[in-house]
Amino acid sequence: MKRLKKVLHYYKPYKGLFIADMVCALIVALCDLVYPRITQDIVNIHIPNKDIERIAVWCGGVLGLYLIKMFLNYIIQYWGHMVGVGIQSDMRRDMFTHLQKLPFSYFDENKTGSIMSRITNDLFSIAELAHHCPEDIFISTIMLIGSFVMLALIDIWLTLILFSVIPVIVVFAVLMRKRMKNAFKESKETMAEINANVELSLTGIRISKSYTGEEHEGERFEESNSLFREARRKSYRYMGQFFSGMGFLTDFLYLVVLFFGGFFFVKGWIDTGEFVAFLLYVTMFLKPINKLVQFFEQLQEGLTGIERFAEVMAVDEEKDAPDAVELCSAKGDISFDNVSFSYHNEDREENALVIKELSFDIKKGTKVALVGPSGGGKTTLCHLIPRFYELDEGKISIDGKDITSLTRRSLRENIGMVAQDVFLFGGTIRDNIEYGRLGASDEEIIEAAKKANIHDYIMTLEKGYDTEVGERGVKLSGGQKQRISIARVFLKNPSILILDEATSALDNETEMLIQASLDELLVGRTAIIVAHRLSTIKNADEIIVLTKDGISEKGSHEELLESGGIYAKLYKYQFRE
Repeated sequence: MKRLKKVLHYYKPYKGLFIADMVCALIVALCDLVYPRITQDIVNIHIPNKDIERIAVWCGGVLGLYLIKMFLNYIIQYWGHMVGVGIQSDMRRDMFTHLQKLPFSYFDENKTGSIMSRITNDLFSIAELAHHCPEDIFISTIMLIGSFVMLALIDIWLTLILFSVIPVIVVFAVLMRKRMKNAFKESKETMAEINANVELSLTGIRISKSYTGEEHEGERFEESNSLFREARRKSYRYMGQFFSGMGFLTDFLYLVVLFFGGFFFVKGWIDTGEFVAFLLYVTMFLKPINKLVQFFEQLQEGLTGIERFAEVMAVDEEKDAPDAVELCSAKGDISFDNVSFSYHNEDREENALVIKELSFDIKKGTKVALVGPSGGGKTTLCHLIPRFYELDEGKISIDGKDITSLTRRSLRENIGMVAQDVFLFGGTIRDNIEYGRLGASDEEIIEAAKKANIHDYIMTLEKGYDTEVGERGVKLSGGQKQRISIARVFLKNPSILILDEATSALDNETEMLIQASLDELLVGRTAIIVAHRLSTIKNADEIIVLTKDGISEKGSHEELLESGGIYAKLYKYQFRE
């Protein structure tokens, strides 16, 4: 119920349309309630009197009611659905905005396809519920109360007999609700799992084809598809029990009316017109019940969607300290003080410690290289500086200020990153370079591309900077994507640079050209360089060798070679020829 209340405020911007929808629904319900009374008068009065003129007048009136209903139903269907679409759009906006503010750890634990399922399928179910729920409940309530009053006016005892069956229907519906809710939630979760697997399979289609893994991918898909089929089978079994049971109870209700109505007619307690009107009102009375029965599946889908929406919105966002200050222009002094960090895995009771009691300083304007075997925490360390993750212990300072005392936005504005895994957004080359500083001029974008040694290649393309890169930059080579990401950093022009295997995808000739540009960019800036190719870091001011046990050694290139430690062995191995 609390989660349902959180959704109600989304109606506020559409209050006018919502009220209009409800008014139209009210008028439609009242029109339906009038029709049986007109029929009663025609059967009891005008047909026995053979008053064709009055019959024609009343039929003309009924036709007028039908025309009004047609117009109002159009408003209900069109504008009522637009209320749902508006709510869906607003909820999708809020969820997307919220997702943008969630920590990296959330995306480590949740698959992209599963998140996509929540922001598309679940919100569609909520939109349908947002339109139909108040409308169907409102119309059904009016029809039930109205038909009860009209039935009571005809014969109160026959009406009480009719309504004695209603508690049985209510109890049955309540008992089935919980089973259906759990079953529909399970089916949504398995659908999200299918979406996640499909997203992964399509993203890695080149790998699966190159390794002829199509059959394996098909088996993986069929496994999750079978789980979905089983979850759906369970939900439809309960739904089948619900609908068949409700169908029988409504049929039985009609049978009760037919029997007792016929009995009352034979006894002379009601006349022909009243009997006909009573049957019509019973049909009208059953209509909202049937509507609620049909609505029940949509209700379960929508409530499950609301629950899953609320689960995402309940995840804590990245928050700055209440007294956080802006890091206006960082000088570049970085200090690690007894830093420990572990990735929090929900599937494990204990979390593996990646960085343990790490302490070292980086002076402004220096180039520090991180080397060492995989698993030593080099990339993790790079992610801790912009505060993508929270530390277990210790602190990281920039210019003497604890990064937790700074606003995340200002901290990250002073840091530029080029990762080993290059990501390009769908769009043009211009769009992807401009991401370094949104709103930059064409001249600035071109200058950044020249420094990254990608401008000449771009000018050979038919559309130049307006060339579409494809999904994740699929139309470009690895080296071209890497150079565009480097151009991004040139454009951002930050005080602190983090290069995580920044030239790993480049050939030797291009790497030399890029390295010269990077050396120019690094002048006067603090740089942290992660590299396995040791030739790229020989000129670093300091080289730190990281292992699982922490810092094994540090010093200049020459000093580390002379010491004959891990770095010297790695260097000799790479240049053994």
